[in-house]
Amino acid sequence: MDAVKLALVGAVLLLLGGASIVFGALAPADALAIADRVWPILLFVVAVTIVAELTAAAGVFDVVAARLARWSRGRTLVLWLLIVAFAVFVTAFLSLDTTAVLLTPVVVAVARAHRLPPLPFALATVWLANTASLFLPISNLTNLLAAHRLAHEGDALAFLGLLGPSALVAVLVTVVLLWLLQRRHLRGRFVLAPAPRVADPVLLRVTAGVLVVMLPLLVVGVPPWMPALAAALILTAVFAWRSPGVLTPQLVPWQLVVFASGLFLAVGALEAWGPGALLAAAIGTGDGLGSLMQVAGVGLLAANAINNLPAYLALESVADSPPRLAALLIGVGAGPLITPWASLATLLWHERLHAVGVEVPWRHYVIWGLVAAPIVVAAAVLPLALQ
Repeated sequence: MDAVKLALVGAVLLLLGGASIVFGALAPADALAIADRVWPILLFVVAVTIVAELTAAAGVFDVVAARLARWSRGRTLVLWLLIVAFAVFVTAFLSLDTTAVLLTPVVVAVARAHRLPPLPFALATVWLANTASLFLPISNLTNLLAAHRLAHEGDALAFLGLLGPSALVAVLVTVVLLWLLQRRHLRGRFVLAPAPRVADPVLLRVTAGVLVVMLPLLVVGVPPWMPALAAALILTAVFAWRSPGVLTPQLVPWQLVVFASGLFLAVGALEAWGPGALLAAAIGTGDGLGSLMQVAGVGLLAANAINNLPAYLALESVADSPPRLAALLIGVGAGPLITPWASLATLLWHERLHAVGVEVPWRHYVIWGLVAAPIVVAAAVLPLALQ
């Protein structure tokens, strides 16, 4: 599914949602309530996407990756581990799509510059884009949807207190599995390549400064869309001054906005028809380990069957306690490692890899994911059950 197809699907969902209002299946008041809930989330997604795109255009990711290569002192495994840490950081603060879309071509370029196989680095970005997306509300769209039920006013520290241990376990297990899968390619040393040339040092420094200010503001309790929007406006003004050619309509993820808007409306209409009893039976009851595993497992299966966002929206109303909702986030956040469509980030990652000449057959990806996804999700639920 490319960006155009995604927008078409979203447009169809919007039409279906509009029809449900016209024919009375979804009350106008309920539709307004959905809009009131999702506009801050979609505004944040748009703003942080623009920030991430302009950050990449300024060369920040390239410079950081080159610095990591120098810090590794020519040791392949150390470079890979540093890239892994960078991917986790970017996913936590700039969302999983940023890691999958913008960081992937950077790490591929770093690997090629040092004559290393790109697959271990590229596979790390896509798996960690999903499994490292449990740390903060801003890491994943599903987290933003759940944040108000897991912490007062979506407080990032409270969210981290509940899901942080699970996120840490998910990342550690993912890294171990990635190393076991790619360990033959992570041995030995490499010759350090020259650092990439920075086209505009002023633009690089200003963009980095805006990021340094924005990132902590995303987790201090103010609505995340506010610092993200402020950063997007500042960077847009800076680029209009230094590099206006970068400012194109493609910076705005309008396809994702259309898709998400249509999906929210369509799921709202579906909930109005009352499938709650069937869904409640599927995920059971209780906050014990077995019950939380069941919730996470159903989330994993649903995400890989249809996509993580509709899976979360369909199951959200029947995950009726903070631990169960957190378990659902684990299933739909860390679980989409099997099918290509389970996470939009995975599809975008594959498109970016194809664009830079790296081919990963889907059959290999599915086989690896069939092994990894259940292990990661089950391990991540354990800390949640112990709280």
